[in-house]
Amino acid sequence: MLRKQLLAWLLLPLLLLLAVDTFISYWVALRFSQRAYDRALVEIARDISLHLKSTPEGGVTLDLSADARDILLGDLTDRIFFEVTSNAGEPLAGEVIPGPPPGSTGAEVFYEGTLRELGVRIVQIAVESDSQARPGAVVRVAETEVKRHRLAREILLSVVLPQALLIALALAMVWIGVLRGLAPLERLRVRVAERSRTDWSPIVANDMPGEVLPLLAATNNLLSRLDDALTIQNRFIADAAHQLKTPVAVLKTQLELAMREDDPARMREALEAATLGHERISRVVQQLLSLARNEPEANRAVVLAPLDLNALAFDVASTWVPEAFKRGIDLGFEGAPGPVMVDGDAARLRELLDNLVDNAVRYSREGGVVTMRVLGKPAPVVEVTDDGPSIPMHDRQLIFERFHRVLGSPAGGSGLGLAIAREIARIHGATIDLQDDSDGIGNAFSVTFPAR
Repeated sequence: MLRKQLLAWLLLPLLLLLAVDTFISYWVALRFSQRAYDRALVEIARDISLHLKSTPEGGVTLDLSADARDILLGDLTDRIFFEVTSNAGEPLAGEVIPGPPPGSTGAEVFYEGTLRELGVRIVQIAVESDSQARPGAVVRVAETEVKRHRLAREILLSVVLPQALLIALALAMVWIGVLRGLAPLERLRVRVAERSRTDWSPIVANDMPGEVLPLLAATNNLLSRLDDALTIQNRFIADAAHQLKTPVAVLKTQLELAMREDDPARMREALEAATLGHERISRVVQQLLSLARNEPEANRAVVLAPLDLNALAFDVASTWVPEAFKRGIDLGFEGAPGPVMVDGDAARLRELLDNLVDNAVRYSREGGVVTMRVLGKPAPVVEVTDDGPSIPMHDRQLIFERFHRVLGSPAGGSGLGLAIAREIARIHGATIDLQDDSDGIGNAFSVTFPAR
Protein backbone atom coordinates (compact mmCIF):
# COMPACT_ATOMS: atom_id res chain seq x y z
CA MET A 1 0.00 0.00 0.00
CA LEU A 2 1.38 3.40 -0.99
CA ARG A 3 0.51 5.00 2.34
CA LYS A 4 2.42 2.38 4.31
CA GLN A 5 5.40 2.63 1.99
CA LEU A 6 5.54 6.40 2.28
CA LEU A 7 5.23 6.28 6.06
CA ALA A 8 7.90 3.60 6.25
CA TRP A 9 10.32 5.56 4.05
CA LEU A 10 9.71 8.77 6.00
CA LEU A 11 9.36 7.50 9.57
CA LEU A 12 12.04 4.82 9.66
CA PRO A 13 14.88 7.25 8.83
CA LEU A 14 13.68 9.53 11.64
CA LEU A 15 13.63 6.64 14.11
CA LEU A 16 17.05 5.51 12.91
CA LEU A 17 18.33 9.07 13.30
CA LEU A 18 17.00 9.13 16.85
CA ALA A 19 18.75 5.84 17.67
CA VAL A 20 22.08 7.02 16.21
CA ASP A 21 21.77 10.37 17.98
CA THR A 22 21.03 8.62 21.29
CA PHE A 23 24.11 6.43 20.94
CA ILE A 24 26.37 9.37 20.07
CA SER A 25 24.92 11.53 22.84
CA TYR A 26 25.45 8.77 25.41
CA TRP A 27 29.03 8.29 24.25
CA VAL A 28 29.72 12.04 24.51
CA ALA A 29 28.00 12.26 27.91
CA LEU A 30 30.00 9.30 29.22
CA ARG A 31 33.26 10.86 28.06
CA PHE A 32 32.29 14.14 29.71
CA SER A 33 31.42 12.28 32.92
CA GLN A 34 34.68 10.33 32.80
CA ARG A 35 36.68 13.50 32.34
CA ALA A 36 34.96 15.21 35.28
CA TYR A 37 35.42 12.34 37.73
CA ASP A 38 38.89 11.47 36.47
CA ARG A 39 40.10 14.84 37.76
CA ALA A 40 38.77 13.96 41.23
CA LEU A 41 40.41 10.56 41.05
CA VAL A 42 43.78 12.16 40.24
CA GLU A 43 43.41 14.51 43.22
CA ILE A 44 42.88 11.55 45.56
CA ALA A 45 45.98 9.87 44.17
CA ARG A 46 48.04 13.06 44.64
CA ASP A 47 46.78 13.51 48.21
CA ILE A 48 47.84 9.93 48.99
CA SER A 49 51.28 10.61 47.48
CA LEU A 50 51.77 13.53 49.87
CA HIS A 51 51.73 11.05 52.77
CA LEU A 52 54.63 8.97 51.49
CA LYS A 53 57.72 9.03 53.80
CA SER A 54 61.20 7.57 53.63
CA THR A 55 62.26 5.12 56.33
CA PRO A 56 65.71 5.21 57.97
CA GLU A 57 66.49 1.96 56.21
CA GLY A 58 65.95 3.70 52.85
CA GLY A 59 62.51 2.26 52.26
CA VAL A 60 59.13 3.88 51.74
CA THR A 61 56.16 4.01 54.08
CA LEU A 62 52.70 5.56 53.95
CA ASP A 63 51.99 7.87 56.85
CA LEU A 64 48.19 8.04 56.47
CA SER A 65 45.96 8.01 59.55
CA ALA A 66 42.67 6.18 59.61
CA ASP A 67 40.72 9.45 59.73
CA ALA A 68 42.57 10.84 56.76
CA ARG A 69 41.97 7.57 54.87
CA ASP A 70 38.27 7.75 55.59
CA ILE A 71 38.12 11.29 54.32
CA LEU A 72 40.05 10.51 51.12
CA LEU A 73 38.32 7.22 50.31
CA GLY A 74 34.87 7.92 51.70
CA ASP A 75 32.07 8.17 49.13
CA LEU A 76 28.30 7.75 49.44
CA THR A 77 27.87 6.23 45.99
CA ASP A 78 31.05 4.52 44.79
CA ARG A 79 33.74 2.44 46.44
CA ILE A 80 37.30 3.73 46.22
CA PHE A 81 40.44 1.59 46.53
CA PHE A 82 44.13 2.51 46.48
CA GLU A 83 47.50 0.83 46.25
CA VAL A 84 51.05 2.11 46.74
CA THR A 85 54.01 0.25 45.29
CA SER A 86 57.67 1.00 44.97
CA ASN A 87 59.16 1.87 41.64
CA ALA A 88 60.25 -1.74 41.44
CA GLY A 89 56.63 -2.93 41.87
CA GLU A 90 56.90 -4.04 45.52
CA PRO A 91 53.51 -3.60 47.32
CA LEU A 92 53.77 -1.07 50.14
CA ALA A 93 50.21 -0.25 51.20
CA GLY A 94 46.57 -0.65 50.22
CA GLU A 95 44.86 -3.32 48.13
CA VAL A 96 46.32 -4.95 45.06
CA ILE A 97 45.01 -3.16 41.97
CA PRO A 98 45.63 -4.42 38.40
CA GLY A 99 48.29 -2.49 36.52
CA PRO A 100 47.80 -0.60 33.29
CA PRO A 101 47.88 -2.28 29.87
CA PRO A 102 51.36 -2.90 28.43
CA GLY A 103 52.83 0.09 26.67
CA SER A 104 50.99 2.68 28.78
CA THR A 105 53.28 5.59 29.62
CA GLY A 106 52.95 9.02 31.15
CA ALA A 107 52.71 10.68 34.54
CA GLU A 108 48.98 9.89 34.66
CA VAL A 109 47.55 6.74 33.15
CA PHE A 110 43.78 6.04 33.08
CA TYR A 111 42.37 2.62 32.28
CA GLU A 112 39.53 0.23 33.04
CA GLY A 113 39.82 -2.84 35.24
CA THR A 114 38.05 -5.27 37.53
CA LEU A 115 38.46 -5.38 41.29
CA ARG A 116 36.48 -7.66 43.59
CA GLU A 117 34.37 -8.51 40.53
CA LEU A 118 33.44 -4.87 40.17
CA GLY A 119 34.12 -2.73 37.13
CA VAL A 120 36.37 0.14 38.17
CA ARG A 121 38.05 3.16 36.68
CA ILE A 122 41.75 3.29 37.65
CA VAL A 123 44.34 6.06 37.59
CA GLN A 124 48.04 5.46 38.07
CA ILE A 125 50.48 8.25 38.89
CA ALA A 126 54.24 8.06 39.23
CA VAL A 127 55.66 9.93 42.26
CA GLU A 128 59.16 11.26 41.80
CA SER A 129 61.58 11.86 44.69
CA ASP A 130 61.85 15.51 45.77
CA SER A 131 63.82 17.68 48.14
CA GLN A 132 61.26 17.22 50.90
CA ALA A 133 62.39 13.64 51.34
CA ARG A 134 59.34 12.23 49.53
CA PRO A 135 60.52 8.99 47.99
CA GLY A 136 59.68 7.78 44.50
CA ALA A 137 56.71 5.41 44.26
CA VAL A 138 53.65 4.42 42.18
CA VAL A 139 50.13 5.23 43.40
CA ARG A 140 47.01 3.61 41.92
CA VAL A 141 43.47 4.65 42.83
CA ALA A 142 40.41 2.69 41.61
CA GLU A 143 36.78 3.78 41.78
CA THR A 144 33.58 2.05 40.76
CA GLU A 145 31.61 3.79 37.99
CA VAL A 146 28.16 4.29 39.43
CA LYS A 147 28.35 8.10 39.56
CA ARG A 148 29.87 8.26 36.10
CA HIS A 149 27.06 6.30 34.44
CA ARG A 150 24.45 8.14 36.45
CA LEU A 151 25.78 11.51 35.30
CA ALA A 152 26.02 10.25 31.73
CA ARG A 153 22.36 9.17 31.84
CA GLU A 154 21.30 12.51 33.27
CA ILE A 155 23.16 14.35 30.52
CA LEU A 156 21.70 11.97 27.95
CA LEU A 157 18.17 12.55 29.15
CA SER A 158 18.63 16.30 29.17
CA VAL A 159 19.88 16.17 25.56
CA VAL A 160 17.88 13.32 24.03
CA LEU A 161 14.50 13.97 25.62
CA PRO A 162 13.95 17.29 23.79
CA GLN A 163 15.21 15.65 20.60
CA ALA A 164 12.83 12.72 21.11
CA LEU A 165 9.93 15.12 21.60
CA LEU A 166 10.99 17.02 18.47
CA ILE A 167 11.18 13.80 16.43
CA ALA A 168 7.82 12.67 17.84
CA LEU A 169 6.37 15.97 16.64
CA ALA A 170 8.05 15.43 13.26
CA LEU A 171 6.59 11.93 13.07
CA ALA A 172 3.14 13.31 13.74
CA MET A 173 3.60 15.99 11.09
CA VAL A 174 4.84 13.40 8.58
CA TRP A 175 1.85 11.18 9.34
CA ILE A 176 -0.57 14.06 8.84
CA GLY A 177 1.30 15.23 5.75
CA VAL A 178 1.16 11.79 4.13
CA LEU A 179 -2.55 11.46 4.85
CA ARG A 180 -3.28 14.92 3.46
CA GLY A 181 -0.95 14.37 0.50
CA LEU A 182 -2.69 11.14 -0.45
CA ALA A 183 -6.17 12.58 0.05
CA PRO A 184 -6.50 13.52 -3.69
CA LEU A 185 -5.70 9.93 -4.63
CA GLU A 186 -8.35 8.72 -2.21
CA ARG A 187 -10.88 11.11 -3.76
CA LEU A 188 -9.86 9.85 -7.20
CA ARG A 189 -10.36 6.26 -6.02
CA VAL A 190 -13.83 7.11 -4.74
CA ARG A 191 -14.78 8.76 -8.05
CA VAL A 192 -13.63 5.74 -10.01
CA ALA A 193 -15.35 3.31 -7.64
CA GLU A 194 -18.66 5.20 -7.88
CA ARG A 195 -18.75 4.99 -11.69
CA SER A 196 -21.09 2.63 -13.43
CA ARG A 197 -19.66 -0.05 -15.69
CA THR A 198 -21.05 1.76 -18.75
CA ASP A 199 -19.50 5.14 -17.96
CA TRP A 200 -16.18 5.44 -19.83
CA SER A 201 -16.09 9.23 -20.01
CA PRO A 202 -12.89 11.01 -18.89
CA ILE A 203 -12.45 11.62 -15.18
CA VAL A 204 -12.63 15.34 -14.41
CA ALA A 205 -10.60 16.26 -11.33
CA ASN A 206 -9.40 19.84 -11.06
CA ASP A 207 -8.20 19.44 -7.47
CA MET A 208 -5.45 16.95 -8.29
CA PRO A 209 -1.82 17.94 -7.57
CA GLY A 210 0.59 18.26 -10.47
CA GLU A 211 2.28 14.94 -9.68
CA VAL A 212 -1.02 13.07 -10.08
CA LEU A 213 -2.02 14.73 -13.36
CA PRO A 214 0.11 12.39 -15.54
CA LEU A 215 -1.54 9.40 -13.84
CA LEU A 216 -4.96 10.96 -14.38
CA ALA A 217 -4.15 11.66 -18.03
CA ALA A 218 -2.97 8.07 -18.53
CA THR A 219 -6.15 6.79 -16.84
CA ASN A 220 -8.34 8.95 -19.06
CA ASN A 221 -6.41 7.75 -22.10
CA LEU A 222 -7.04 4.15 -21.02
CA LEU A 223 -10.74 4.90 -20.51
CA SER A 224 -10.86 6.45 -23.98
CA ARG A 225 -9.26 3.38 -25.54
CA LEU A 226 -11.60 1.08 -23.63
CA ASP A 227 -14.54 3.18 -24.79
CA ASP A 228 -13.29 2.91 -28.38
CA ALA A 229 -12.87 -0.85 -28.04
CA LEU A 230 -16.36 -1.29 -26.57
CA THR A 231 -17.78 1.02 -29.24
CA ILE A 232 -16.21 -1.15 -31.93
CA GLN A 233 -17.55 -4.26 -30.25
CA ASN A 234 -21.06 -2.87 -29.87
CA ARG A 235 -21.01 -1.50 -33.41
CA PHE A 236 -19.88 -4.87 -34.73
CA ILE A 237 -22.65 -6.65 -32.84
CA ALA A 238 -25.23 -4.16 -34.12
CA ASP A 239 -23.91 -4.40 -37.67
CA ALA A 240 -23.91 -8.20 -37.54
CA ALA A 241 -27.44 -8.31 -36.16
CA HIS A 242 -28.62 -5.81 -38.76
CA GLN A 243 -26.97 -7.49 -41.72
CA LEU A 244 -27.37 -11.16 -40.85
CA LYS A 245 -30.95 -11.14 -39.69
CA THR A 246 -32.54 -11.26 -43.16
CA PRO A 247 -30.18 -13.77 -44.88
CA VAL A 248 -30.30 -16.10 -41.88
CA ALA A 249 -34.09 -16.02 -41.95
CA VAL A 250 -34.08 -16.66 -45.73
CA LEU A 251 -31.61 -19.50 -45.32
CA LYS A 252 -33.72 -21.06 -42.61
CA THR A 253 -36.83 -20.76 -44.80
CA GLN A 254 -35.13 -22.36 -47.82
CA LEU A 255 -33.87 -25.25 -45.70
CA GLU A 256 -37.32 -25.81 -44.23
CA LEU A 257 -38.81 -25.82 -47.76
CA ALA A 258 -36.19 -28.31 -48.91
CA MET A 259 -37.02 -30.59 -45.99
CA ARG A 260 -40.73 -30.52 -46.86
CA GLU A 261 -40.32 -31.14 -50.59
CA ASP A 262 -40.67 -34.62 -52.02
CA ASP A 263 -39.93 -33.57 -55.57
CA PRO A 264 -36.14 -33.88 -56.09
CA ALA A 265 -36.09 -31.05 -58.63
CA ARG A 266 -37.84 -28.58 -56.33
CA MET A 267 -35.77 -29.79 -53.39
CA ARG A 268 -32.66 -29.08 -55.44
CA GLU A 269 -33.91 -25.59 -56.25
CA ALA A 270 -34.50 -24.89 -52.57
CA LEU A 271 -31.03 -26.18 -51.66
CA GLU A 272 -29.45 -24.08 -54.40
CA ALA A 273 -31.23 -21.03 -53.01
CA ALA A 274 -30.01 -22.01 -49.51
CA THR A 275 -26.47 -22.31 -50.88
CA LEU A 276 -26.68 -18.81 -52.32
CA GLY A 277 -27.96 -17.57 -48.96
CA HIS A 278 -25.07 -19.32 -47.24
CA GLU A 279 -22.58 -17.67 -49.60
CA ARG A 280 -24.13 -14.28 -48.92
CA ILE A 281 -23.92 -14.86 -45.17
CA SER A 282 -20.26 -15.91 -45.48
CA ARG A 283 -19.46 -12.80 -47.49
CA VAL A 284 -21.25 -10.54 -45.02
CA VAL A 285 -19.39 -12.12 -42.09
CA GLN A 286 -16.07 -11.65 -43.85
CA GLN A 287 -16.90 -8.03 -44.60
CA LEU A 288 -18.02 -7.38 -41.04
CA LEU A 289 -14.78 -8.83 -39.71
CA SER A 290 -12.81 -6.78 -42.20
CA LEU A 291 -14.66 -3.61 -41.23
CA ALA A 292 -14.02 -4.24 -37.54
CA ARG A 293 -10.34 -4.96 -38.27
CA ASN A 294 -9.96 -1.66 -40.12
CA GLU A 295 -11.78 0.59 -37.68
CA PRO A 296 -9.64 3.66 -36.82
CA GLU A 297 -9.61 2.65 -33.15
CA ALA A 298 -8.44 -0.89 -33.95
CA ASN A 299 -5.54 -0.27 -36.32
CA ARG A 300 -3.04 1.69 -34.21
CA ALA A 301 -0.56 -1.18 -34.44
CA VAL A 302 -0.57 -1.33 -38.28
CA VAL A 303 2.98 -1.10 -39.67
CA LEU A 304 3.28 0.53 -43.08
CA ALA A 305 6.17 -0.55 -45.32
CA PRO A 306 7.29 0.61 -48.78
CA LEU A 307 5.60 -1.28 -51.63
CA ASP A 308 5.02 -0.92 -55.36
CA LEU A 309 1.41 0.18 -55.87
CA ASN A 310 1.69 -0.45 -59.62
CA ALA A 311 2.61 -4.12 -59.17
CA LEU A 312 -0.01 -4.64 -56.46
CA ALA A 313 -2.80 -3.14 -58.59
CA PHE A 314 -1.80 -5.28 -61.61
CA ASP A 315 -1.91 -8.42 -59.42
CA VAL A 316 -5.39 -7.51 -58.11
CA ALA A 317 -6.73 -6.77 -61.60
CA SER A 318 -5.39 -10.11 -62.86
CA THR A 319 -7.24 -12.08 -60.16
CA TRP A 320 -10.57 -10.49 -61.21
CA VAL A 321 -10.26 -11.36 -64.90
CA PRO A 322 -12.17 -14.71 -64.61
CA GLU A 323 -15.08 -13.11 -62.74
CA ALA A 324 -15.27 -10.25 -65.24
CA PHE A 325 -15.15 -12.72 -68.11
CA LYS A 326 -18.19 -14.57 -66.70
CA ARG A 327 -20.19 -11.35 -66.83
CA GLY A 328 -18.91 -10.40 -70.27
CA ILE A 329 -17.08 -7.36 -68.89
CA ASP A 330 -13.88 -6.07 -70.42
CA LEU A 331 -11.52 -5.61 -67.44
CA GLY A 332 -8.45 -3.62 -68.39
CA PHE A 333 -5.35 -2.35 -66.60
CA GLU A 334 -3.36 0.79 -67.37
CA GLY A 335 -0.22 0.89 -65.29
CA ALA A 336 2.34 3.61 -64.68
CA PRO A 337 5.56 3.41 -66.71
CA GLY A 338 7.57 2.51 -63.61
CA PRO A 339 7.19 1.53 -59.96
CA VAL A 340 4.87 3.71 -57.88
CA MET A 341 6.10 3.46 -54.29
CA VAL A 342 3.85 4.11 -51.32
CA ASP A 343 3.98 3.27 -47.62
CA GLY A 344 1.28 0.73 -46.94
CA ASP A 345 0.08 -2.60 -45.68
CA ALA A 346 -0.07 -4.95 -48.67
CA ALA A 347 -2.91 -7.13 -47.37
CA ARG A 348 -5.13 -4.15 -46.56
CA LEU A 349 -4.41 -2.35 -49.82
CA ARG A 350 -5.22 -5.53 -51.72
CA GLU A 351 -8.54 -5.67 -49.87
CA LEU A 352 -9.24 -2.02 -50.74
CA LEU A 353 -8.62 -2.62 -54.44
CA ASP A 354 -10.61 -5.87 -54.36
CA ASN A 355 -13.61 -3.99 -53.02
CA LEU A 356 -13.35 -1.28 -55.69
CA VAL A 357 -13.03 -3.81 -58.54
CA ASP A 358 -15.78 -5.99 -57.06
CA ASN A 359 -18.05 -2.94 -56.83
CA ALA A 360 -17.24 -1.98 -60.45
CA VAL A 361 -17.76 -5.49 -61.85
CA ARG A 362 -20.92 -6.03 -59.80
CA TYR A 363 -22.67 -2.83 -60.89
CA SER A 364 -21.40 -2.45 -64.49
CA ARG A 365 -23.78 -3.33 -67.28
CA GLU A 366 -23.23 -6.65 -69.00
CA GLY A 367 -20.65 -6.25 -71.74
CA GLY A 368 -19.35 -3.05 -70.17
CA VAL A 369 -15.81 -1.87 -69.57
CA VAL A 370 -14.00 -1.70 -66.21
CA THR A 371 -10.54 -0.15 -66.11
CA MET A 372 -8.01 0.00 -63.29
CA ARG A 373 -5.50 2.78 -63.80
CA VAL A 374 -2.35 3.66 -61.76
CA LEU A 375 -0.75 7.11 -61.88
CA GLY A 376 2.51 8.07 -60.25
CA LYS A 377 2.49 11.86 -60.59
CA PRO A 378 1.90 14.32 -59.04
CA ALA A 379 0.88 11.84 -56.32
CA PRO A 380 0.26 8.08 -56.36
CA VAL A 381 -3.32 7.43 -57.50
CA VAL A 382 -5.31 4.28 -58.24
CA GLU A 383 -8.44 4.83 -60.31
CA VAL A 384 -11.20 2.30 -61.05
CA THR A 385 -13.79 3.24 -63.68
CA ASP A 386 -16.92 1.33 -64.69
CA ASP A 387 -19.92 1.49 -67.00
CA GLY A 388 -22.51 1.17 -64.25
CA PRO A 389 -25.36 3.53 -63.44
CA SER A 390 -24.08 6.99 -62.55
CA ILE A 391 -24.46 7.62 -58.83
CA PRO A 392 -26.45 10.79 -58.04
CA MET A 393 -24.56 13.70 -56.49
CA HIS A 394 -26.46 13.53 -53.20
CA ASP A 395 -25.44 9.87 -52.79
CA ARG A 396 -21.74 10.21 -53.59
CA GLN A 397 -20.67 10.71 -50.00
CA LEU A 398 -23.33 8.47 -48.47
CA ILE A 399 -22.20 5.40 -50.42
CA PHE A 400 -19.08 5.24 -48.24
CA GLU A 401 -21.24 4.82 -45.13
CA ARG A 402 -21.84 1.29 -43.95
CA PHE A 403 -25.01 -0.44 -45.20
CA HIS A 404 -25.90 2.43 -47.52
CA ARG A 405 -27.12 1.29 -50.93
CA VAL A 406 -28.35 3.46 -53.79
CA LEU A 407 -32.08 3.08 -54.34
CA GLY A 408 -32.92 1.08 -57.43
CA SER A 409 -29.54 -0.64 -57.50
CA PRO A 410 -29.92 -3.80 -59.58
CA ALA A 411 -27.18 -5.89 -57.96
CA GLY A 412 -27.27 -7.33 -54.49
CA GLY A 413 -24.76 -6.34 -51.89
CA SER A 414 -24.24 -5.71 -48.21
CA GLY A 415 -23.35 -2.02 -48.44
CA LEU A 416 -20.04 -2.63 -46.67
CA GLY A 417 -17.47 -2.81 -49.48
CA LEU A 418 -16.99 0.93 -49.95
CA ALA A 419 -17.09 1.54 -46.18
CA ILE A 420 -14.22 -0.93 -45.80
CA ALA A 421 -12.35 0.78 -48.64
CA ARG A 422 -12.70 4.17 -46.95
CA GLU A 423 -11.40 2.87 -43.60
CA ILE A 424 -8.38 1.26 -45.26
CA ALA A 425 -7.68 4.50 -47.13
CA ARG A 426 -7.76 6.39 -43.83
CA ILE A 427 -5.21 4.00 -42.34
CA HIS A 428 -2.82 4.90 -45.17
CA GLY A 429 -3.49 8.64 -45.03
CA ALA A 430 -5.15 8.38 -48.44
CA THR A 431 -8.40 9.90 -49.70
CA ILE A 432 -11.03 8.08 -51.69
CA ASP A 433 -13.33 9.99 -54.01
CA LEU A 434 -16.03 9.40 -56.59
CA GLN A 435 -16.42 11.35 -59.85
CA ASP A 436 -18.15 10.84 -63.20
CA ASP A 437 -16.19 8.75 -65.67
CA SER A 438 -14.30 10.77 -68.24
CA ASP A 439 -16.41 9.30 -71.06
CA GLY A 440 -19.62 10.44 -69.35
CA ILE A 441 -20.80 6.86 -68.72
CA GLY A 442 -20.47 5.25 -65.30
CA ASN A 443 -18.37 6.18 -62.29
CA ALA A 444 -14.71 6.73 -61.47
CA PHE A 445 -13.43 5.86 -57.99
CA SER A 446 -9.98 7.25 -57.21
CA VAL A 447 -7.71 6.64 -54.22
CA THR A 448 -5.00 9.30 -53.77
CA PHE A 449 -2.03 8.46 -51.57
CA PRO A 450 0.36 10.94 -49.97
CA ALA A 451 3.58 11.42 -51.91
CA ARG A 452 6.62 9.73 -50.36
